[in-house]
Amino acid sequence: MAEAPVARQAPNEGADRVSMSTILFSIRHLIGALLFASLAVSARAEHVKPYKDALFRYSKLLQEADGGDFRVVDYQELRDINERDQIPERRVKRAYVSLGVKSVQVNETLGFGERGLDVTRVGPDRGAAFTVIFIHGRGGDRRLGANDFAFGGNFNRLKNLAVVNGGTYYAPSVRSFDAAGVADISALIRFAAERSGGRPVILSCASMGSFICWGIARQEAAVSALGGMMIMGGPADPDFRKSAAYGARLPILFSHGSRDSVYPAESQVALYRSLRSKAYPARFVLFETGSHGTPIRMTDWREALNWILDR
Repeated sequence: MAEAPVARQAPNEGADRVSMSTILFSIRHLIGALLFASLAVSARAEHVKPYKDALFRYSKLLQEADGGDFRVVDYQELRDINERDQIPERRVKRAYVSLGVKSVQVNETLGFGERGLDVTRVGPDRGAAFTVIFIHGRGGDRRLGANDFAFGGNFNRLKNLAVVNGGTYYAPSVRSFDAAGVADISALIRFAAERSGGRPVILSCASMGSFICWGIARQEAAVSALGGMMIMGGPADPDFRKSAAYGARLPILFSHGSRDSVYPAESQVALYRSLRSKAYPARFVLFETGSHGTPIRMTDWREALNWILDR
């Protein structure tokens, strides 16, 4: 009787098919994972979309630590002031500003309690995707944070970043850096949060204005309405870890000049280090050779806002 035909295969042919199938599946899976990760990173980075990034992004990084959350940025007066300004420290070159944003800029007085608060508002008074509030230092008022041509055009960029991305920017006149001033800004924070439907509010305080931020940090109602804080060339708060903001793990971004003679950078770095030791969401940008006003001029608003909005 003839033997029934038997299917024959070359040695390891089946194993090769299985191996190739497994490889192809793994490649497809890897490509899919990489694509998903890329889209996720892109989505995180696009809370605030680019605006004149080539002119305002940080120059060379001299040092980086803590997974990128502590950075020392190269700062040079010749390049970052003299080459950037038409009139050094008074008027930036025209390429750095876009003045169309002034069409949605208004000066107004908001009525909070028995005393009003003078503000410059840029963007809608309702429904903002996010809100930024900038607090000036001693001797300033709302005009400082609304100045398009001073500080290297950095406030003009902030205005445009807010409006282009559906946000709102407030520059209030702070009458005092005490409990009364804190109460005014606390009311503004809650007002902005309510008008935006509970969307993020970021409070940024410069120089002596940082006393307002540290005071706000102790108010639970204001903290609950905040998405984060920025301290720009200001004093450190040695008791911050006793505050409502610390308990809520409110993200904080510090920026400081290494040669600040008003509020030494070392105190602020020490606070940052103590927060990082507790895995607190904090970031520090130190401008090497920068002075007291350097953070106002050089802080990259888009990067700062995106970091806070990602927390």
